[in-house]
Amino acid sequence: MLNYRRKVFALTAAAACALAVPAFAQEVKLPSTLTLTAYDTGSSGFNIAIAVGKAFKDKHGTDVRVLPAGNDVARLAPLRGGRAQASMMGVGVYFAQEGVLEFGAKEWGPQPLRLILASSDCNAIGLGVAKDTGVKEVKDLRGKRVGMVVGSPALNQNALAVLAFGGLTKNDVKLVEFSSYGAMWKGIINNEVDAAIGSTISGQAKEAEASPRGLIYPPAPASDKAGWARVNKISPYYSPHKATCGVGISAQNPVELTNYPYPIFMVYASQPESLVYSLAKSMIVNYDAYKDGAPGAAGLELKRQILSWALPYHEGAVRAFKESGVWNAEHEAHNQGLIKRQDILAATWNAFLKTNPPEDKQAFLKGWMAARAAALKAARLDVIFE
Repeated sequence: MLNYRRKVFALTAAAACALAVPAFAQEVKLPSTLTLTAYDTGSSGFNIAIAVGKAFKDKHGTDVRVLPAGNDVARLAPLRGGRAQASMMGVGVYFAQEGVLEFGAKEWGPQPLRLILASSDCNAIGLGVAKDTGVKEVKDLRGKRVGMVVGSPALNQNALAVLAFGGLTKNDVKLVEFSSYGAMWKGIINNEVDAAIGSTISGQAKEAEASPRGLIYPPAPASDKAGWARVNKISPYYSPHKATCGVGISAQNPVELTNYPYPIFMVYASQPESLVYSLAKSMIVNYDAYKDGAPGAAGLELKRQILSWALPYHEGAVRAFKESGVWNAEHEAHNQGLIKRQDILAATWNAFLKTNPPEDKQAFLKGWMAARAAALKAARLDVIFE
């Protein structure tokens, strides 16, 4: 089985010194224009894309266009169609790789995606819980009301993963559905629900903290190996993270929580090695040019990268990591394992399409998920979604 545990490796001072500017200037060749997709205008992902784009313009003369999009399908479609080269995505990249949820539709299927860099900043993404519930640990949520958002399966998957840390399933809590993310968080303030998934620095979390109910984020310490094994069984993209900013959290009062990188700078596997290498190398060397350009951009620093994550790195990014001295044999083995998983999923998808699957969307998805599960089990890989 693949090991999805977080492994962050720091860039040494010696490696940093080895990145000579003259050599870098000769190696990096960015195109005159570059198109990226990102979350909606005003989102942190969009703002970070703008900041990185400005650095590309200032350092290489590259004009960067950022296309805002409201969902994962809309963000990936321009890349798939060749109208954009890269995207600042969210955890939807994992669902696209796996061919699940909205990517289990006939028009999509598992996608061959690759990682360049991803941002891990001071915040974390976990279950915010009303303080007046008396909950101190995740396991204390048994019997409490937990928010779910209709039409947001990825968001709901995250909530279930955090519950799993405390040994809880959806049957151990009372699930309360809301029409939107914002409505769910308003539900905490209005005493309609006790817990909701979200970032420690979100406006909604701060609003809930200021309400009469108050808000806390129960910890998920990395030392609890059994708890983390349960989390990763549901959401392999989650990793332990010491949050130092957000509701009730600071550098002086850090809390170990669940987290995954955001935004995730990624491409399709078919993008040229030379282009992706230049993107990664420029972002590593020119970090100071964009790190203060938008909140969260500092999280793209090389030493904050999770080099054994749930999505494989592009060969161009791997080349840049090797030159920086942070890529080792363990990372390579993990990366090749993820690529093998993608190859199995792609072959299974193509074989499934040849079976004349049903036109009905739900029946199609059910058939595909059964074929997917069988193929992954046969390869002795984690199924995750069943």
